[in-house]
Amino acid sequence: MFELMIETQFSAAHQLRGYKGKCENLHGHNWRVQVSVSSGKLNDIGIAIDFHELKKLTNEALSVLDHSFLNDVFPFTEINPSSENIAKWLYDLLKKKITNNDVVISAVTVWESDTASTTYYE
Repeated sequence: MFELMIETQFSAAHQLRGYKGKCENLHGHNWRVQVSVSSGKLNDIGIAIDFHELKKLTNEALSVLDHSFLNDVFPFTEINPSSENIAKWLYDLLKKKITNNDVVISAVTVWESDTASTTYYE
């Protein structure tokens, strides 16, 4: 089995509804995102998926979040824009966008700081 990972980032502001503490106030992060996929097969040139293609799919998904107020972006208009919810949202979106049947999304990790992250996987 092969495990591949790309990393990218976006910048956005948010506030956590119902949270009692500093994070209920409007604030921003330079979010770091890691996406991992796995495959048991390689194609005829010896790769599972082109890193460039995986990063492109991820950045396309994140483009709606970049330099935004996350609370105004669906589905975060209805659910809190927490690291946990962002990781699951991106996982679910990429699961639909990756069309190579030999490649399966393994996990999405969202870092809101250098020392705090959330990983979502099934």
